[in-house]
Amino acid sequence: MKVVLIMPSRVMARGIEGVFHDLGEFRVEGILSDISSREETTIKNMNADAVIVDPIIFAHSARSGIRQMLSEYTDAAIVAFPSGFMDDETSRQYDAVLNLYDSPAEIIHKLRAAVSAPKDNAVPEGSELSPREKEILVCVAKGMINKEIADRYNISIHTVIAHRRNITRKTGIKTVAGLTVYALLNNLIDGGGDSHPVMAG
Repeated sequence: MKVVLIMPSRVMARGIEGVFHDLGEFRVEGILSDISSREETTIKNMNADAVIVDPIIFAHSARSGIRQMLSEYTDAAIVAFPSGFMDDETSRQYDAVLNLYDSPAEIIHKLRAAVSAPKDNAVPEGSELSPREKEILVCVAKGMINKEIADRYNISIHTVIAHRRNITRKTGIKTVAGLTVYALLNNLIDGGGDSHPVMAG
């Protein structure tokens, strides 16, 4: 499974990369020291299964905006690996929290759980997509980011994120590539990328 690391400490990042290399289950696709517009695009294009972040890089941001900030560019599990103190309110924004004193086996166990866990307020897997979810799915398949989708349908980014989580839970598919194949197989888009009318089910 693919992982992106976002942390200012190169020592921490290389240590985690070494653990993953030794155990073989997770692979580090990229190491970022901060969040910038260029790096946000990089995160989006990597289609990671998990993003491991040192919350210290968000010290200047509103704590409630951390997940929304990252969810704008990825549907991956968001995992904290704090280099310092992190309060309970902040930790609740993450799918898992790693600790500097965790053993390699503990780190892998937490990551597995975070990647495979259903999201809050998710609906049962296998349920039919709603008409709006099909519209959102088509947009995702076309490569649109959450803000673009929100602007298109005049809804909030938070609502888009909620729809995307439901889509992932219903289809059991976590990657953009996989959702694109799903949309093609279900005739929501054609091979040229144009969407078909979405019919209410």
